[in-house]
Amino acid sequence: MKFTKMVAAGNDFILYNGFDYTVNNYSNLAKKSCDRHFGIGADGIMVCEKSDVADIKMIYYNSDGSRGEMCGNGIRCFSKYVYENKILNKKSFTVETLAGIKTIWLETNDDDIVKMIKVNMGVPIFESNMIPVNINSDEVLLEDIVIDGINIMFSSVLVGVPHTVIFVDDIKHVDINGLGEKLESHSIFPEKTNVNFVEILDRNNINIYTWERGAGRTLGCGTGSCASVVLGKKLGKLDSLVNVKTEGGQLQVGLKDNYNIYMKGGATIICTGTMLDL
Repeated sequence: MKFTKMVAAGNDFILYNGFDYTVNNYSNLAKKSCDRHFGIGADGIMVCEKSDVADIKMIYYNSDGSRGEMCGNGIRCFSKYVYENKILNKKSFTVETLAGIKTIWLETNDDDIVKMIKVNMGVPIFESNMIPVNINSDEVLLEDIVIDGINIMFSSVLVGVPHTVIFVDDIKHVDINGLGEKLESHSIFPEKTNVNFVEILDRNNINIYTWERGAGRTLGCGTGSCASVVLGKKLGKLDSLVNVKTEGGQLQVGLKDNYNIYMKGGATIICTGTMLDL
């Protein structure tokens, strides 16, 4: 199978053209493709297929073989991929995901190469039972949880996928992997959760480190960036337009009425090739 490997803000992905291949088991394909020793190596895979409700469908699987509802950095790679490979021939289109239909706008250069991708990520869900989080509150804002004897204050929101955000004073001195892994599978999160550690620089700039559900420590997370800005705004810590610096790159998140989220950033092709061991 021919593949394209791409990266956006530190998240790397392997993309396959579902119009050219029939895949019976996406979970196995993801685990084999994403293995960084015996495969190509990535945080997840995406496959484009025909959609009955949008211009195209995006199928996403994490590196551990689990199905993902959506991926913010991934959908930017996906959008660049389908346009530059002429699967779609328009600069504004809709993408079907398990988290709903997302609208895309592309900015290209004189050579028709995609330089920037803007995505309407939709409206977040704050209700605890919808995220879901097992808690006796309607919303999950500045709640306490104890991990290894350490009291942690967290907030959660559903941005296509469940995200938990922890605001910290100094992100360099946080055990991202240890806390992230334990929080991801904590019993309070029945469908697990992505975990984002956020350091606020000022009301328009943040640093974020992420532990992703199904992928572990990653260098970036688009939905996590959106969730962090949404919760920062709701808690009065951030403005409506925020520059997000992840470990692997930068993107911009803007909020409009009802916290409607717009994410903007780039995506880069790393390489193309053929996956032989399937």
